[in-house]
Amino acid sequence: MTKTDASVEVDPITLQVIRGSFETIAEEMGHVLYRMSFSSIIRESQDLGAGLFDTDYNTLCESESTPMHIGSIPGYLRGIEETLEDGEWYEGDVVVHNHPYHGASHTPDLAVVVPVFYQGRLVGFAGNTAHHVDIGAATPGLIIDVPDVFAEGMLLAGVKLYRKGKPNNAIWNFIRMNSRAAQQLVSDIEAQVASARLGAKRFVELIEKYGEGTVFAAANQLMDYSERMMRKRIAEIPDGEYTSEGWLDDDGRNREQRLKVKVTLRVTGDEVEVDLTGSADQTPTAYNVPFEGSTKVAAFAAFRKLLLDTAVSDTRVPSNEGSFRPIKVTAPLGSIFNPRAPASAEARFTQCNRMIDLIIRALAPVMPDKVIAGSSASISFAAYSGVRPSGDYWVFLEVNEGAYGGRPRSDGPDSIDNLMANTRNNPLEDLAMHIPMICDRYELRDDAPPGAGQFRGGIGVVKAQRVLTPAFITHESERHTDAPWGAFGGREGTVGKCLIYNSDNPDELREMPSKFSGLEVGANDVMAYYSPNGGGYGDPLKRTPAKVLEDVLDGFCSLEDARDVYGVVIDLEDESLDVEATGALRKKMSA
Repeated sequence: MTKTDASVEVDPITLQVIRGSFETIAEEMGHVLYRMSFSSIIRESQDLGAGLFDTDYNTLCESESTPMHIGSIPGYLRGIEETLEDGEWYEGDVVVHNHPYHGASHTPDLAVVVPVFYQGRLVGFAGNTAHHVDIGAATPGLIIDVPDVFAEGMLLAGVKLYRKGKPNNAIWNFIRMNSRAAQQLVSDIEAQVASARLGAKRFVELIEKYGEGTVFAAANQLMDYSERMMRKRIAEIPDGEYTSEGWLDDDGRNREQRLKVKVTLRVTGDEVEVDLTGSADQTPTAYNVPFEGSTKVAAFAAFRKLLLDTAVSDTRVPSNEGSFRPIKVTAPLGSIFNPRAPASAEARFTQCNRMIDLIIRALAPVMPDKVIAGSSASISFAAYSGVRPSGDYWVFLEVNEGAYGGRPRSDGPDSIDNLMANTRNNPLEDLAMHIPMICDRYELRDDAPPGAGQFRGGIGVVKAQRVLTPAFITHESERHTDAPWGAFGGREGTVGKCLIYNSDNPDELREMPSKFSGLEVGANDVMAYYSPNGGGYGDPLKRTPAKVLEDVLDGFCSLEDARDVYGVVIDLEDESLDVEATGALRKKMSA
């Protein structure tokens, strides 16, 4: 059989075996990528994605990585089709691509794609994306306050790193000469090449074992199954229009000018439209979102999380293109979620997280047992950099944790990436070994409480990083003005904050906006980031008093809040509950 025979029905056992093979290939690709990489953002944080795709650019399988990465690769493939060097794929080709106006998620996320040939014919693709330390932008590592996409660094569109198996030395030299962290960048790209080539090899082995027609028939059946399951879940939502709004702090330049995010969901039968009309116009900085590579991907991820979460589903639904098909995404051209070229669009993650947060909020009235309260729905992405005595740059990228909102049956998880993010923290030992920095503080936030509720919000992180030499800091974060929302009687959470001070004078604090670019700091200066605390779910008076006692003893709830918010009376000296007084107080407060 050939791929054109892929309409045959594959028996259930073979179908599951092939499904397992797809998933194993994607996981192996992701594993090779992060194990072979040199920069900590890939090697430790695992800011990456990998998978296999057919010639129509459908996602056949994806690694269990950051959703924004893997979901965006079909957009990259469509962009590569528009820009491909030579205009044709050959065996042995390896393409690198990152152009945000040709499908990429944003410029630092380089995709590496290898075509899969079987018996001399192109049958699919193996690809991955990863976030790179520095691609030569206006500021090291990250950028926010820049005028256009050309200030974001190298723009690579359909460029062949290898052509028919032979390296394109000119482009490799170009990449080396245009990055402050050239060796890390080149080594990480080489890891991506190895990962993609392995995926292509495994794809061919799978076809050779089961036959081309059987493999692609199975792929089509698995995509159809994911589509049916997504449609079934959407059909359970009452038809209607659901709207929610929130605010972003600023665009990184125009302070005090908040930006609206408006989400309207139109549910009709087994389909849903995510309409972002009414959101802010595009900004003059990099605080915009590429439509194909990021906006659409975030909307797809939102419904995957809400409706197909493996922890609460009876069956595990494969992660593939099928689950995207019932979801339409609309954003007016010229808006923050669909900017016009050549607007810069590098700092795009938090807007996507807030979109997902608002999708959840809009559906809360009709899905009370599936939604959560407001999460931090932000990202703290910091770039620290400096120049060594040798004249070489050091650059360190770090993603700091946030917190989830309270849930229908449990508290919000503390100090963890949330919603679109899925990166790991960077070990402090690794930091000190490679970079002239020291972490002075890394713990759960204790200066402000999480949102109170029957199930409280998650607690954010405090991370204080000290540079040991003069350095530059660029920081992309959010939610310094719009606290995570409470659900069904729960209280709102706490906004985030960012402080700069010198370790020799810790009381001389400078409070920073949520995002800033290229801040020059001196030796022993510290950036302390406090991520938002999640909102509470349900009436605080229904919270189990024993849990309130635990939070008081752990320092996450004051004695006063235990009494005034939760109606719980605690004898701190004995570390015990006054059960009778608590019952009386709660009865009075309920009345």
